[in-house]
Amino acid sequence: MTLVALSLHLAGATVLLLYAVHLVRSGVENAYGTSLKRVLARGGERRIYAAASGTVLAVLLQSSTAVAMLASGLSASGYLTLNTSLAVLLGADLGSALVVRVLSFDLGWLSPLLLAAGGLLYLKGRSDKPRELGRMLLGIGFVLMSLKLIGEATLPLKQSDVLPAVVGYLAKDQVTAFAAAMLFTWIVHSSVAVLILILGFAAQGLLPVEAGLPLILGANLGSGLIAMWLTRGFSAEARRVAAGNLLFRAFGAAIALLVIGPFSAELQHLGATAAEQLVHFHLAFNACLVIFCLPLSQLAASAVTSLIKSDLKSSEDSDTLARRISALDQALLDSPDAALAAATREVLFMGEVVERMLCPVMELLEHPTPAKIEEIRRLDGYVNRAHRDIKLYLAAIHRGVLDERQSRRGVELIDIAINLEHAGDIVSKTLVEIARDKLENGNNFSDEGWTELKALHASVRDNMRLAFNLLVSDDPVMARKLVREKERVRALVRESHERHLARLRAGRAESVESSNMHLEVARALKEVNSLLATLAYPILKQRGDLLESRLALVKG
Repeated sequence: MTLVALSLHLAGATVLLLYAVHLVRSGVENAYGTSLKRVLARGGERRIYAAASGTVLAVLLQSSTAVAMLASGLSASGYLTLNTSLAVLLGADLGSALVVRVLSFDLGWLSPLLLAAGGLLYLKGRSDKPRELGRMLLGIGFVLMSLKLIGEATLPLKQSDVLPAVVGYLAKDQVTAFAAAMLFTWIVHSSVAVLILILGFAAQGLLPVEAGLPLILGANLGSGLIAMWLTRGFSAEARRVAAGNLLFRAFGAAIALLVIGPFSAELQHLGATAAEQLVHFHLAFNACLVIFCLPLSQLAASAVTSLIKSDLKSSEDSDTLARRISALDQALLDSPDAALAAATREVLFMGEVVERMLCPVMELLEHPTPAKIEEIRRLDGYVNRAHRDIKLYLAAIHRGVLDERQSRRGVELIDIAINLEHAGDIVSKTLVEIARDKLENGNNFSDEGWTELKALHASVRDNMRLAFNLLVSDDPVMARKLVREKERVRALVRESHERHLARLRAGRAESVESSNMHLEVARALKEVNSLLATLAYPILKQRGDLLESRLALVKG
């Protein structure tokens, strides 16, 4: 086989592996993305739970980078503290290592079965969940197929005259091997794919342990660089998560790079072949990171917080909002459809501002400051102004000649604007007042109560995004999901209320002190969620999926 043909075969197999990992990840995220966020947010400050959750999520997503992005977003939103997010990522690194270990087994016989089952589910599935499950099975099947193709593509390299010289150089110059693997991992944006390639070369007898060890360490550090690169435009809170994880990986890789030379002979106890020794070394390296770095997560959080300062954008955001040009163009009033579209854009802007008010609420309740309180109140002013302008604009449209559809849409937009304004008032008047009282009195929530409220807040925020997507899509499936989520949030509030009463009966001092705060926060979040659910009602009512009354008529 010529060098060009060999390179094409290897490149094709590698790209198939990258695509397969993407398929699995997208299937899991589409089917269970909201549930995954809830799993992470439910752990509170328990670092062991957080690390275990990260391990499970990395196995499901087949990517520690995907978990890093998820944890970064939750940390930026206030659902997870930096300390907990770092614990999640330590567990995710171990989960990614477990995925590599499983894929290193000979599972080629599973590939046709997974492709057949996945293809049938994806093509014949009548709802989203079976189709996404089919996507996941297809991805795993393609992963196994790509591993077989990589093995076949590397077979001719055994007769290569150049490869032994390259491998020999890498074995002697570990720093170069480490840097090359780190750079290559960052380029392909998948540590799993790079590690599978390294293990594939080792399994074919093309890569000795001495050359493979620095490559394994370089791929581990490169994985941390991927998350740093992907979060470069995020908020400071999100960037700190990726930076802390990179700090752990760099620290561990530096120590391992120093000791692998003197202790390389001991690696024979990790397996009979070079591939087994390398994959077990990779697994042991990430397990050691969890064991030794998990107790240091708070120290690392303090270090990266001092290095990456918070973004000071409130004044810039204020100027941006003040300079914003309204979508309510008076020149469109003679064209009802265009005017209604403009009003929809303004309602979306109103919703975005309400979302900006709701997102930092948990951080505000945990660490209230006058500046944060004033910022939310300032945003509420923009919500009130948009509410007033939208009502006046839609009233002007209704003075023209509208058909039934246009008139109905105008009424729906007015109702949505009213509900969003009410939601903003709940945040600015109820929740902010609770934060102000907490600032003055110094009361604190119990650990269990705080975890419950964070999970509730996470659900409401997810539903807020779902509601705003529904505003522009009119998707009945999405509408039904939003209404179901309303019932689930009601159940969460009810369960939290019952647990809170149980803590009060047990005489828990912190629960007694924070009783009113806990109940008011839960009630306020439930009210916001109920207002968001109303966005689904016009769609469901028009399709006949919504009853006029929930009361069942009983004869007799």
